[in-house]
This record gives sequence, structure tokens and C-alpha cells, in this order.
Amino acid sequence: MLSVLPIYFFILMGFTAKKIFTDEIDERTLVLISLYFFQPILIFWGLTKSPIDYEFMATPIIYLIIVLFVLVILLLINKMIFKERKDQSIYLAVALVGNTGNLGIPLGIALFGIESVPYTSIINIANIFFIYIFSVYFFARENFSLKDALFSILKIPGIWFAFLALLVNYNGIEIGKNIYSALEMGAYTSMVIQLLIFGMYLSKVKIKNMSWYAPLHISFVKHIFLPFIGLFFILNFTDLNVMIASILIMELMVPLAVNNVNLAALYNCKPYEVTASILVSSTLFVFLLYFYIQIIEYFIK
Repeated sequence: MLSVLPIYFFILMGFTAKKIFTDEIDERTLVLISLYFFQPILIFWGLTKSPIDYEFMATPIIYLIIVLFVLVILLLINKMIFKERKDQSIYLAVALVGNTGNLGIPLGIALFGIESVPYTSIINIANIFFIYIFSVYFFARENFSLKDALFSILKIPGIWFAFLALLVNYNGIEIGKNIYSALEMGAYTSMVIQLLIFGMYLSKVKIKNMSWYAPLHISFVKHIFLPFIGLFFILNFTDLNVMIASILIMELMVPLAVNNVNLAALYNCKPYEVTASILVSSTLFVFLLYFYIQIIEYFIK
């Protein structure tokens, strides 16, 4: 647990800074700098740290199989839980989208060391594909097509840098020591900025005005149902080594992604309720983290 506390220090720093300076700090500026400059560096650095092998490529595929399997279940039950169309859309779009980038990558380093970065990075790419295909579709399915969602992926610079990194890695192209040091600086900067952004978004949630019904249902899926299905699948249907299986389980357990708020606001799909869900999920994660670590050590190790 002590290794994880520094991560929450940066989240608290972002939360406190936004509370104190309010409009003087524009988190959207940080989002743009992170999305278009530092996240591509982080992705490129992460995907070139280890050579491509079976487990490297299998990890994101297994992640997506688990998430899509649970999505099918949610499609069958969502109308029994929520009556309003927008609430159903939020449930389907948000509940399975974890904070695999902002929190997953630094958390992986804290728990498993720097060796986890290639795997957390490529899982984050898989998560981005899910967000910009399925989450975007559900948020805007009244006036948006799946084809448009697919094309929106092409606008994300991190995707292109991921392909470039995999090409460099596959062809065994050596990266110079000085260039690698610069990439590493940018990667760690990206992690810190992402954690600050996460804290800033959390500072905007008004607890007094929160509706608890949807956030609690979404958090149940994210923190109980999805990890349980993932653990069952990994233990019974894969032969991943201990560290990679543990990383995969951890990424299924991380709280909801801040990107959910951006998309909800963009498509006018109750962004404050989505933000409330992120707050509930992130708070629950703090209390569940110790038990998550124990579960991973018991079942995987």
C-alpha cells in the first residue's frame, strides 16, 4: 500500500490546486497538452521497452475479450436497471471504461515495477479503442454512427504513435541512449500531468447534489462484476505468467476513466452524473485497493 500512496499525492495536489485557484487553472489546457504531446511520448516509450512476444500481444486481446463479454451481459440487463434512455447509455458507455492510463500505468509501476509499463501501455491502447468505438457510440447513439466512432480513433495521436512504436519494436530498431532518456522524461511527465488532471476533475463534483443510484450500479460493475469475470477467465482460460496476469487483473480493477466526463459533456449525456460516478468509483477504489492486492496475491501468485 505504501508504494501506491505517492500516486494519490499527485491526485490530491491536482484536487487542491483547482480548489484554491479555481478559474486561474484551466484543466482543459492540461488535457490538450497531455493528449497531443505527452501521452504519445508515454505510449511510444512504453511500447518499445520490451520485445514483442506472445504475452505482449495476447494481453490487450484478453483484456478486450473480457470487457466485451461483460458488455454483452450489460446489454441484456440494462433496461431492467434503468428506465431512461440516457441512463442506459451512460451505464453501457461508462461502467467498463477504466482509468488504465492516468492511474493504471503509474499504479503498475508502483506495484510491479518498471517492467509493467509495456503491458499497461498496450492495455491502455486497447481501452482507448473500446472508448472511441463503443463508449462514443453509446453516448451519442441518437445522432452518431458506429462508422463515425471508428473514424474518430484516427484523430487520436496516441494511436499513431502506438503503431509507430510497434513497428520500431518489431523491426528491432535501436533507440539511442540520449533519445531514450528524453522519452523517459516525457513519459514520467505525462503520468504526473494525468494524475493532476484526474484530481482537478474530481474537485468539480458537488456531493450534495449527487444522485447515488447510477453511480452505485456502475461502481458495482466496475469494481466487483468485471474483476470477478476477469479473474475467472484468466485463471481458467489463459496461461499468462504471474506478473502479466496480475497486471491484467489490476487494470480491470482501476476506477472509472476521466475521459468519460469529456465524452458525456461533448454529447450532452448528463456529464455531472458521469462525474459523480467517477468520484464514487475513485473513492471506493481507495478502500478496495488493499483487498484487491490481497486477491491478486492469493489467486495469481
